[in-house]
Amino acid sequence: MSETNTLNSLLQPASGADVAVIAPGIGSWTYDELDAEVDRLADILAANGVGPGTPVSIVLINGYEFVATFLAVARAGAIAAPLNPAYTTDEFNFFMDDAGAKVAILPNEPHPAREAAADLGIKTIDADLTSANGHLRVTLSATGVELTSMSDALSPDDADIALFLHTSGTTSRPKGVPLRHLNLMKSIDNIKNTYALTPDDTSLIVMPLFHVHGLIGACLSTLNSGGTVVVPPRFSASAFWKQQSESGSTWYSAVPTIHQILLARADDDGAPHESLRIIRSCSAALAPTVFDALESRFGAPVLEAYGMTEASHQMSSSPLPPGSRIPGTVGQATGVEVAIMADENTGELAENGQRGEVVIKGENVMWGYHNNEEANADAFVNGWFRTSDQGFLDNNGYLTLTGRLKELINRGGEKISPLEVDATLLEHPAVAEAVCFAAPDEMYGECVQAAVVLRDDCEQQDIQDFCRERLANFKVPDVIYFADELPRTATGKIQRRHVATAFVENK
Repeated sequence: MSETNTLNSLLQPASGADVAVIAPGIGSWTYDELDAEVDRLADILAANGVGPGTPVSIVLINGYEFVATFLAVARAGAIAAPLNPAYTTDEFNFFMDDAGAKVAILPNEPHPAREAAADLGIKTIDADLTSANGHLRVTLSATGVELTSMSDALSPDDADIALFLHTSGTTSRPKGVPLRHLNLMKSIDNIKNTYALTPDDTSLIVMPLFHVHGLIGACLSTLNSGGTVVVPPRFSASAFWKQQSESGSTWYSAVPTIHQILLARADDDGAPHESLRIIRSCSAALAPTVFDALESRFGAPVLEAYGMTEASHQMSSSPLPPGSRIPGTVGQATGVEVAIMADENTGELAENGQRGEVVIKGENVMWGYHNNEEANADAFVNGWFRTSDQGFLDNNGYLTLTGRLKELINRGGEKISPLEVDATLLEHPAVAEAVCFAAPDEMYGECVQAAVVLRDDCEQQDIQDFCRERLANFKVPDVIYFADELPRTATGKIQRRHVATAFVENK
């Protein structure tokens, strides 16, 4: 195997003096500085028990420390297993144990992850940003003592596992997803080519780096293009446009929730009308009304993408202009084979326009779930990976998603796409956010209900009448719940099962 197609070859600047990372209000680092930092940290880790194949939990917020530490773990040939810093001790216990973590890199402060590591007998290393000779660098320490011993880090091969993540567990317990260097580098290359990223691009990171969207889709793809990443500790709507202006950011990638927040505040925040080259949306369906509003207000093409953890993130995307951007679709395949499977038993593929399960093939796709042969047997058919998403392809290869197979609402035998109902609800001028879901029903087995956040006063009957003009009657929500906010995951996704639990089961 080769080591050239690994994260060790990720950094590709036009010049080592170009800025690689900006931490707003803290500092910036060139490619030469980042590369030297990663080398130093990798050698320190190698001298402290982090070697080829060692799973390392990384529990750090967005920032230079995360970027440098993540790349150092990969350069040492180890397996980076980043985790949401907001997890509870019990959650850390599960995820660290499932990944087989031997080391945990933590913030230099009391943290629930420290308790979980102690429970599991996992070695902890603290990461901190400190100043040395007027220069900010990442310091690694253990039990309050800085680690300075070094050993030459052993380079990984492209088939070695580089990243260990978990699925979101929408229908079952989360599954471990090991991603190899070659998976990641293929996905990074696909993203870089799709958006024609160059050293002139600057990406403002708003998604968490413990998730493939932020890590692969926005951060590592930009670094591989020689561009600059701007990494604030978290998304702040009030700081977004100031950070964008000061850094000259040319693009950002986010979930629809963040796009909607920026739109709602745009005029009050004095957001510019034309300052971005592209706006990317991924990880959840973008309603056509939001698509149109984004392009109109911010004067940049909106490119909707389709990604998942098992595919090292991106599978399809709207093309750059002059290619067609079709609201309601997730564009065309991007360096990945995408098809629709009509029959999971025979593996027969569907014709264009025919609905079925979206399946994929490509070098970016994982080789299998971690220690889960049952899930692997179900996930792969004739070499195709089953996404569990339903959709169809048109004659030009544009993919339209119609919902998660296990989220389709079955009302007396009528299969209803929740995405279609969501989009209709969002067309109502008084509705700011909306999500529909299945609720138990004595007569039909399941019925359609929805939860909405309003921007103006409105009654349930008004919204239902609006829907009836645009949808078949059986698709119109029987009950509409009004809320100040909708429950979300840490990455801003709205999961229907959580919404149904919050409203139906607690009413």
